Amino acid sequence: MLEMIWGLKTVAMLDIWTIAHLLIGVSVGLVVQNRNDNVFKKEVKKYNYYSSWYFKVMIILFLAYAWEILEYYLEIGLAGGAVAYWFQGNEIWLNRFIADPVMIVLGYLLATKFPKTVWPARTLLLLWYGIHLFIFPHSMYLQHIF
Repeated sequence: MLEMIWGLKTVAMLDIWTIAHLLIGVSVGLVVQNRNDNVFKKEVKKYNYYSSWYFKVMIILFLAYAWEILEYYLEIGLAGGAVAYWFQGNEIWLNRFIADPVMIVLGYLLATKFPKTVWPARTLLLLWYGIHLFIFPHSMYLQHIF
């Protein structure tokens, strides 16, 4: 039962990359909020929907699902066998469509509540990707260790 909650991305809802999705939400969320406020205040002055939190969450979810679509195509080998090997299989639908986007939204909400967490999250995310891309042989290497 625990393997379905935490484990490899091919069988579990949460995996080691859940941490990275939370950091992505913190890192990107405040950028989306600031960009949204700047653009829409100039362009759409008579409508008030641009400042609502659910509009910003929809933009975050759009970006999250756009990444998940790209990630799916990378996992099936569209960019080559080496990239497909690095991804180590396809994510289960619970991970791809529910857990990952929810973690990104939670990261966004964390960034809006605590804006001082953005730069530490960006630094950790840069280290995370550096280690996983250039040191570890594939994306699930850390998951195999635990």
